[in-house]
Amino acid sequence: MSSMCIAVTGSEGFVGSRLVKKLDSPEIDLVKIDIRTGIDLLSWENLSHLDGFDIIVHLASKSFVPDSFNHPREFLHHNMLSTLHVLELARKNKARVIYMSSYLYGEPNKLPVDEEHPLKPHNPYATSKLAGEQLCRCYQSDFNVPVTLFRPFNIYGPGQNEAFLIPSIIRQMKDGHVELMDPRPKRDFVYVEDVVDAIALEIRMKREGMNIYNLGYGKSVSIQEIVDLLNELYGKPLAVHFKNEYRKNEILDIVADIGKIKSELGWQPKYSMRAGLNRILRESRLI
Repeated sequence: MSSMCIAVTGSEGFVGSRLVKKLDSPEIDLVKIDIRTGIDLLSWENLSHLDGFDIIVHLASKSFVPDSFNHPREFLHHNMLSTLHVLELARKNKARVIYMSSYLYGEPNKLPVDEEHPLKPHNPYATSKLAGEQLCRCYQSDFNVPVTLFRPFNIYGPGQNEAFLIPSIIRQMKDGHVELMDPRPKRDFVYVEDVVDAIALEIRMKREGMNIYNLGYGKSVSIQEIVDLLNELYGKPLAVHFKNEYRKNEILDIVADIGKIKSELGWQPKYSMRAGLNRILRESRLI
């Protein structure tokens, strides 16, 4: 089998580090692009010498939604410019791009949400990801760069930044008391290993044009249900207090339609919420 060269941006991050591990084989040459490997995606001078790859998987981004409200210019600048540089590298190398976008559908018109649903980004982070998608469309239509867009709903798993919901609950569990805002919102959570499997399947495909896939489990789980599951798996009484503080414009239920990725990629999520939380608790040494 002839070797393939794959560049991964955000190679040291939550998803990227797992993808790099999965792709580690004699048939694949990996180029790791990350600020922690000494390559700054925002500096074209840092990137312009890179060549020889067939696919660029673009995972690097600023992604914590609350921070995007506090630092919108920084989020938009970082996520748009890094995507522009990735696309320009792909154009120069005649490479294919796999772009990790985000949930862009806002308050759903219907459930489950499919890829044809109108795009209504409802925070600066999502806006930066939609801008990245528009750049992808430009490079695909004007320069024939093949692009696959993944729209993940809520990724979770061991090693995620503690600012995110599930890691923050786990951290508080270690302290013996959990305080949360609102038990009601329901989200479609997809386990990080399932996300990596989807990217690995896409890498094997022969692609032209633009392809778009939702990434979710296909079922939503409320914050209250997550707490109840963690309580059950933990096996000890857990002190949980909900402040019942409701965020303005909170979306109460989000479910991904994953029919397209199932039929076209043969992808199926392997980890239920119970299985995913069990893995997290084990790796956190709480059970």
